[in-house]
Amino acid sequence: QYLSLCFSTNSLFGMGNPLLDISAVVDKDFLDKYTLKPNDQILAEDKHKALFEEIVKKFNVEYHAGGATQNSIKIAQWMIQKPHNVGTFFGCIGKDKFGEILKQKAVEAHIDAHYYEQEEEPTGSCAACITGDNRSLVANLAAANCYKKDKHLDLEENWKLVEKAKVYYIAGFFLTVSLESILKVAKHASENNKLFCLNLSAPFICQFFKDNLMQVMPYVDVLFGNETEAATFAEEQDFETEDIKEIAKKAQALPKVNTKRQRIVVLTQGKDETTMAHEGKVETFPVLKIDPKDMVDTNGAGDAFVGGFLSELVQEKPLDQCVRAAHYAANVIIRRAGCTFPEKPDFN
Repeated sequence: QYLSLCFSTNSLFGMGNPLLDISAVVDKDFLDKYTLKPNDQILAEDKHKALFEEIVKKFNVEYHAGGATQNSIKIAQWMIQKPHNVGTFFGCIGKDKFGEILKQKAVEAHIDAHYYEQEEEPTGSCAACITGDNRSLVANLAAANCYKKDKHLDLEENWKLVEKAKVYYIAGFFLTVSLESILKVAKHASENNKLFCLNLSAPFICQFFKDNLMQVMPYVDVLFGNETEAATFAEEQDFETEDIKEIAKKAQALPKVNTKRQRIVVLTQGKDETTMAHEGKVETFPVLKIDPKDMVDTNGAGDAFVGGFLSELVQEKPLDQCVRAAHYAANVIIRRAGCTFPEKPDFN
């Protein structure tokens, strides 16, 4: 009975920006031309419009199905393997070639993707500009920005899939798209004592969308972030500390609606140890070692970390096992281009 409960279809729900990643190794001149930091995530502005054409013309590009939340749900499904469709994903795409690719890739990854398809905007894309072991992401949301609660999430057949889930994950990036959709899902999780997970996702989310972020925070059971996001979050919240353990502790102690569960805060630091705050204590976990020459690119490493974590969380495994799976998945992804993975995991 327990096993069948753990492994039911649609038990992990994700909602976010489905994007097609356009990935290439670029040079410093290219970054400078578009005033990009080597390791950052930003939304495309008018000055970046030409970047998407130039990267395709000038460099050797690869196309991968992307979008942070969708990546994490796919990785979780890959770690679980069977049954298929443990992971559900909602997001908005256009009726075009890129949209068809995303649909096909979702089927191949065995996730149950239900896209809201509209014709006003083309399917979103994300330029992943790789230099060394850094990646600068420029997202042109386009269709992804058109997700509508009333047109998709509220529909009875879609909401039923939300209700089937017991673990929910939304990347902070979606805070720029549909706060009302996030709140509806977060409140459902909280009222039913299920697990709602959120990612800080980028410094600009912590900074410019902090009001939206803090409206959702009281419903967050598991908060993910990396060291840069954590530092910006701490600054914006007046935590008055730069110490990652202290930041984790203070984020853990922020107000929470469902008091039956204490918040868990998980902060990564690239090749340095991962920090986890829960139940008033802070633990650290070393990451798996990797030879720099085996690293292909770090794009998708954070998404893979979350995916690994969620794959164990949805099976109700202990937290240290969740972190181990997270480190394993991230270690696999950085050996490959984009957020792609071998046929089967080798994790136990």
